[in-house]
Amino acid sequence: MSALVVVETYFGNTHHVAEVVAGTIRSHGVPTDVAEVEEAPTLLSDEIELLVVGAPTHDRGMSTAESRQAACARTGRAVPDAGVREWLAQLSMPTAPPLVAVFDTRTGYPWLAGSAAAQASVLLCEKGFPVMAARETFRVDGVAGPLLRGEDDRARRWADVVVARLVHRRGVRYA
Repeated sequence: MSALVVVETYFGNTHHVAEVVAGTIRSHGVPTDVAEVEEAPTLLSDEIELLVVGAPTHDRGMSTAESRQAACARTGRAVPDAGVREWLAQLSMPTAPPLVAVFDTRTGYPWLAGSAAAQASVLLCEKGFPVMAARETFRVDGVAGPLLRGEDDRARRWADVVVARLVHRRGVRYA
């Protein structure tokens, strides 16, 4: 059994959180891969027992073609054809659905409405995936970042909670 972390990123902050989360999951003995959303499979292997999805919050939700274009204009990278929203639209339910955990990164005040993680959770639930209620937002200083101080530690603690939920769900013990 294994885990897959699928991430959409433009400035590197969401990818950084994905790597911290993946490293923490690995530390519990769960083999874990990280895939950029453009390369992520749309049909998950039945070997994947945990799917973690990470995306940046753009305009209080998941990215759009327009928000991806604006982000890429700031970074100089090529505009991808799809983000998490489009990937989720193509994602098929495997025979054995994995537990799903969702996070996002965002700037701004914590009380502002809207989150990529909330929107992704809804889309995943509509497809029938078992999504953990404990989604998380990691804070970025400004649009380009870096992550605020302490966010790596928060990401590790959140990943510990995700693995604990996986253990409870499957009744499997990890190191």
